[in-house]
Amino acid sequence: MRKVLCVEPVIFIYVFASFLTIPLVQQFIYRRLWEQEYNSTFVSDSNVTHCEQNKSSPAYIKQKEVQEKASVFNMQLDLTRAIPSLTVAFVIVANGDRQGHKRSLVLPSMGALISGISFTAISYFSLSLSVLFAVAFITGLFGSLATFLGGGFAYIAEECHDEKQKTTRIAVVDLIFGVVSGLAGLSSGYFLRGIGFAWTFVIASLLHVINIIYILFFLEDTVGVSRLQHEAPVSWKELLRETFSGVYMLFKTAPYKKRVLIIVLLFTFMTYLFTMLGGSSLFTLYELDEPLCWNEVYIGYGAAAFTSVSLTSFLGVYLFSKCLKDIYIVFIGIFSYIGGMIMAAFAKTTLLMFLVRVPSLFCFMPIPVLRSMLSKVVLTGEQGAVFACIACLEVVTGTMSISVFNIIYATTVAWFSGFSFLLSAGLCLIPLSVLCWLLCTSWNGEDLALLVPEEVSSIESADS
Repeated sequence: MRKVLCVEPVIFIYVFASFLTIPLVQQFIYRRLWEQEYNSTFVSDSNVTHCEQNKSSPAYIKQKEVQEKASVFNMQLDLTRAIPSLTVAFVIVANGDRQGHKRSLVLPSMGALISGISFTAISYFSLSLSVLFAVAFITGLFGSLATFLGGGFAYIAEECHDEKQKTTRIAVVDLIFGVVSGLAGLSSGYFLRGIGFAWTFVIASLLHVINIIYILFFLEDTVGVSRLQHEAPVSWKELLRETFSGVYMLFKTAPYKKRVLIIVLLFTFMTYLFTMLGGSSLFTLYELDEPLCWNEVYIGYGAAAFTSVSLTSFLGVYLFSKCLKDIYIVFIGIFSYIGGMIMAAFAKTTLLMFLVRVPSLFCFMPIPVLRSMLSKVVLTGEQGAVFACIACLEVVTGTMSISVFNIIYATTVAWFSGFSFLLSAGLCLIPLSVLCWLLCTSWNGEDLALLVPEEVSSIESADS
């Protein structure tokens, strides 16, 4: 059977199934903690959730306590999942240059399947929430979303030889990520209201099964099977040594200018991802609280509103790349995110909360552009190493940001629930400062594009 090199359907299915369950998990935890606190069933009608807005009422105080407990519980759950997935993301994605990138795709899909089955059992049989920590640790051993996306981006980067095509396809993947996650978020509210938690988790699990079948039997690997068969098997000790030596050599053998560029771009990517993930992760809890008091359908609408942001960010990358250097596109995206977070901090009505997406139209642009910039500055055989660094940073940064912002939100929700959004906007000054330094030095976009060809020519002359 002839296999294909099209990884986009895999990303589509995985992202839809994952983001169909992410808002459900947060609401499931919130409702269970609510029921434990009030010793009564959670109430949700067609318009709003059961939400107390009278600040002098004892119910209002308990409501804030549920917000704090849910925030801390989510933080602990993310930490439990991140600890094992950190090593898995680094090892699997980095070894993709030698063993192919299909493993980076199939392992997280299997972990997501285990998670979906576990959540089905927990919700159907009303098991204790403490079981979620064991589930989080086990699924972390299979990798995470960062492992999956790291493998997907490395797959595309290794397959594409044209630089403009590489940038466009990476932006297409981010477009798929944004659009599909928004559609999944919109669907989650209706799924939850129509069939409940358990059956929605069943549907997500079935989607992961379809994905695993496609990856194993229809997707061609970037490393040929014949090449793998001729290679001698290596032990886990040798495999780990090769993995870390590949990343180590990426920095050791590179010229000084290339090392500085990689470090600066990775730091910029990490700091912006920290602020963006941390701030946006609080939207569901913020929307469940007063004065918005959204129900599951409105939360789905809010998640779906990011569909337009993903589309405009993709169009921004596509159009701006024709007339602007990559670094200026990143600037535009960061300023767009700052505007959206400042507006979210003071959004006290449903209309204003939806309008938060207007200044945030280009906030997703820095992520694919920074990935593309990093991909352009390394050789073809180093794509796995650099995307392993990115995947590792995504796990660490994502866990740290969600944990830090959940703690801050739990501490500040009683006196100003929008403080975390203002903090997220303020922290964007860090990547902006780094980019300004990069722009004021001699390491501009033209030098970035010339680094790899110069290195290749020097290697060819040495071989001759």
